[in-house]
Amino acid sequence: MAFIDPSELLATAFEPKVANRFIMDIDGIPGFMVKTAATPNFSSDEVVLDHINTYRKIKGKQRWGDMTLTMYDPITPSGAQAVMDWVRLSYESVTGRAGYSDFYKKDIRLEQLGPVGDIIGEWIIKGAFVSDANFGAHDWSSSDFISIDVTLKMDYCILNY
Repeated sequence: MAFIDPSELLATAFEPKVANRFIMDIDGIPGFMVKTAATPNFSSDEVVLDHINTYRKIKGKQRWGDMTLTMYDPITPSGAQAVMDWVRLSYESVTGRAGYSDFYKKDIRLEQLGPVGDIIGEWIIKGAFVSDANFGAHDWSSSDFISIDVTLKMDYCILNY
């Protein structure tokens, strides 16, 4: 006969993580500029093995997906200038100089915050670099803030806690 553990009868304290409690730490870009940040994601390829009359599948290589950021573009410090400074480490459009990956790849931290500002989760994004940047649009009939959309590619990510 199975018995119920008394700890299963009591209510468990539960508080979900909230999407608006985060800080993004990128060298050269102030954290307050990052409006939205996608959480890292990955997919695993499959390898199909031909075995007698059937197929077997095993996990193949893991590929980390792109990470998208939406940033504010304040007057000072300029968000566009901060992004372009990072991009120029990989390619300088005026001179045509291309940089080494040691220059333009950065390690980034995405910290999830609790209700009192404590760090409750931390992603470390290793070897991130800018693959796409869209610096917004100008419109005489709009009073919206200009935002910058940035797509990052990375080598891999680590979820610390």
